[in-house]
Amino acid sequence: MIRWKQTSIWVMVSLLVLLLASCGGGSNGNNGASGDTSNNGGNKSNASQETDSGVDTSKFVKISYLVLGDKPKNGQFEKVLTEVNKIMKEKINAELEWKWIEWADWQTKYNLALASGEPIDLITIGTDWLDTWGNAQRGAFMNLDELLPKYAPETWNSIPKEDWDESKYNGKIVLIPENDYTQWVNHGFFYRGDWAKEAGMTEPIKDWEGIEKYLRYIKDNKPDVIPWDAASGAQTWGGFVQSYTDELELPISTGFMPVFTAKSFEEKFTATSPVFEDVFLKYATMMKSWADQGFWREDALNNKNNNRDALKAGLSGLDQHHTQTFSGLRVEMDKAQPGSELQMFPFSRTRGTNLMELSITHGGTSLGAHSKNPERALMAYDLIRNNEEIYHLINYGLEGVQYVIKDGKRARPEGYDDARDNFYADFWGGRVDKFEIPSETTWDQIEETLYAEYDKIKKPYVYGQFVFDKTPVEAELTAVSQVTGELGPAIVMGKAGDPAQAVEEFRSKLKQAGYDKVLAELQKQLDAYKAQLGE
Repeated sequence: MIRWKQTSIWVMVSLLVLLLASCGGGSNGNNGASGDTSNNGGNKSNASQETDSGVDTSKFVKISYLVLGDKPKNGQFEKVLTEVNKIMKEKINAELEWKWIEWADWQTKYNLALASGEPIDLITIGTDWLDTWGNAQRGAFMNLDELLPKYAPETWNSIPKEDWDESKYNGKIVLIPENDYTQWVNHGFFYRGDWAKEAGMTEPIKDWEGIEKYLRYIKDNKPDVIPWDAASGAQTWGGFVQSYTDELELPISTGFMPVFTAKSFEEKFTATSPVFEDVFLKYATMMKSWADQGFWREDALNNKNNNRDALKAGLSGLDQHHTQTFSGLRVEMDKAQPGSELQMFPFSRTRGTNLMELSITHGGTSLGAHSKNPERALMAYDLIRNNEEIYHLINYGLEGVQYVIKDGKRARPEGYDDARDNFYADFWGGRVDKFEIPSETTWDQIEETLYAEYDKIKKPYVYGQFVFDKTPVEAELTAVSQVTGELGPAIVMGKAGDPAQAVEEFRSKLKQAGYDKVLAELQKQLDAYKAQLGE
């Protein structure tokens, strides 16, 4: 009798649920990663919206996008985003919100944001600089295999299978690669050509010794200039390795300083570490010498000033970043410091043997594992990447305010004021060549100079499908990263005392942290990757 009553109750409950559903009283509560929302929203008497693909967008949602960069303060970004959101509202009944990770201590802040469990929707990623595979392993991203074809169909169909294969972790797609955008982001030093000529340097600088000679000239002859007004967090160790060895950077993060590399392009599956080679002592010794000569501030480890602003003001003589940055900075310097003839010494120039093409996952976008609106977030991304009007707004701003088209190029409007009108969105998650508008603010000789130099020596990127699984050595890898963060900055800025002692302490603490175990595991996984590729 009791069993009959329980059964009857469940039958009645089931009938009631069906009755409510048939009356259209349900709301769209499906926020899962793979659910079909096309039939949600009740009957047609409700104020529902459907896209061309039949996706219900009746519920207005806000979509967050995590980007890296200092939030603009002049109000132009907000004006542009308002225009973007008018289109977003019309097409998918959604609104974009930018969530900024500012450059001060950005690595820590970024990883904390992803580990917090916060329901972030879209996330800027980079497998070679943002620890994307590590964050994927920690469960930061949502599986996109089932979502992409339905909610980002243009993006899905435009990216070839081999590029999707490079976007997988444990066999599942966890990111959308920035695979259709041409760029060179190999790093180097930027220096003033006019001051180099004054120093008697008539040929392009090709090594760090040449940079030292240039900085020494500034120190001796430009009393109002800091040779390099380097700020805290400046990082040049990886560039030194590129200049003086054939070792290749691997997609494995060790915090502040890279510790592990591959031996060379010819031995690309052999793990090693420049930290335990003579090159590290040579680097530490040179940085101590530069610090002792006063090439940067005595308190460089605490310096928060913007060196690039100082360079443009004529108060600093050196900068360090990648080629894309140089291509725009050269034009800015021609205006800010006429006759300065800014030059770039790419680290690959020293030996002319060590330059790999950029990974297609250097930039890209993932979907947060805790996103409450994954379907609409991907629809928003699909629009950013494939709607030309939205693309131009997010990447360039408002036509007539931030730019005008002149002879097929973007130019500054008459009366443009940089402080008042400057705009940037720091969108590096899905740029595409097809919508790019050439700019007069990009140096018009970049292709015939640096790009041509790179094309002669470049090698294909070989680690696109290598994903280091740090599970077996997670504790050791964390400890290694702590060592680089604690001891690395002082070595980089020449503030660690005697170089030989500093290097020895660094190596010793890496060993204590579990360096050998990590190296062995890395080699094991590189061997497996080699077998996977059939090499």
